[in-house]
Amino acid sequence: MTSAAGTATSAMLFPAALFVLAYAAIMSERVNRALVALLGAGLAILAGMLNQEQAIAAVDFNTLALLTGMMIIVGIARKSGLFGYVAIRAAQIMRARPAGILIALPVITAILSALLDNVTTVLLIVPVTMVICSELKVRRYPFLFAEIFASNIGGTATLIGDPPNILIGSAVGLTFNDFVFALTPVVLVILVVQTALNHVIWGRHLHAAGADRQRVMAMNADSAIEDKRLLWLSLAVMAATILGFVLARPLAVEAGTVALIGAAALMLLETIAHPREHHAELVTSALNQVEWVTIFFFIGLFVLVGAIEQAGVLRFLSHQLLTATGGDLHTTALGILWGSAILSALVDNIPFVASMIPLIQELAPAMGGDEAIRPLWWALALGACLGGNGTLIGASANLIVAGIAERAGERIGFMAFLRLAFPLMLLQIAICNVYVVWRFF
Repeated sequence: MTSAAGTATSAMLFPAALFVLAYAAIMSERVNRALVALLGAGLAILAGMLNQEQAIAAVDFNTLALLTGMMIIVGIARKSGLFGYVAIRAAQIMRARPAGILIALPVITAILSALLDNVTTVLLIVPVTMVICSELKVRRYPFLFAEIFASNIGGTATLIGDPPNILIGSAVGLTFNDFVFALTPVVLVILVVQTALNHVIWGRHLHAAGADRQRVMAMNADSAIEDKRLLWLSLAVMAATILGFVLARPLAVEAGTVALIGAAALMLLETIAHPREHHAELVTSALNQVEWVTIFFFIGLFVLVGAIEQAGVLRFLSHQLLTATGGDLHTTALGILWGSAILSALVDNIPFVASMIPLIQELAPAMGGDEAIRPLWWALALGACLGGNGTLIGASANLIVAGIAERAGERIGFMAFLRLAFPLMLLQIAICNVYVVWRFF
């Protein structure tokens, strides 16, 4: 028995070591994370940890399809000028008052992050925010900080808002509606609380001269729209795609299929108005909107997680977790909520969630089956998505905002962000703690 146990431990050791090394390399950011994941996946296959068929089976096509489809749809919609128009009109509706804009732009960011995805949303909103702040001659940092938080809060609300939710939904079979009904109520509470805190911390102290406000009021929002036809086509396809997500279960289709159909439909509608000789160019441009680095990162990551799953590492860890919590569902859920929040603030939440999903699945038989452990999925989603607010490296959206800001001469320091962001993130998780206990137990 001892020899068999030793052999089993040895069999788990090498896949676990490879996964940890890959994770460490991803965290270090010295090498592009897609390269790390793909090389790690290749080594896992070469070392016999799993064969090519098992590696292919480990890749979640639904997740990749959903990400790819939404990237194409948003990329085409961006060309219409829709998002610049929305941001400028929001500032004008608030009469160009900085305190009002500090409410409007983060709320818009949260809504778009729920309906599109948070990374794309900040890419669209932040540049316009920088222009508005420059015209008003007010500090940009409060607005950027608020939009970082809003992007992660809004992204928590739906299946498509944040990559961790896409991973969870696809692996477990949770629908767009499941996420909305389970998570949107607490997300709305958190958004209201955070908006109020933004005002207390910054908004009440922000002021702009009358002449500067007048410049923003004089901005022509309509000039931001570059293609009206494409604008209306994009809105129609996005609305139809979201409706498809809502009806996915009755229609017996996966969210990835809905997203790819929406992307193909919008590409078709964009191209048919142009001469045939430009069709290939337009389709190529649309496909170039896909963040292929992210897609291939996911592919490699799925294979790496498949390798440790094949080796029994996740089964071993699930037994350790059961022992630590005494098999109590309530304790396990809160442990996952707080643990995933803190860890997601320190490391990228995508690989963390990818490794946690099969670990939680292993707990199902001991805790009453798949339906019984549903609260664990909501705890993981809340912790991983909102935990990303804790540090500047906690979520991809944070780093993108910091990069845009730095190029514009507004440096967002790691420690300066941490001192305020981490306590605010803990407050959000405390609200989630109350909600999870009240709603699911």
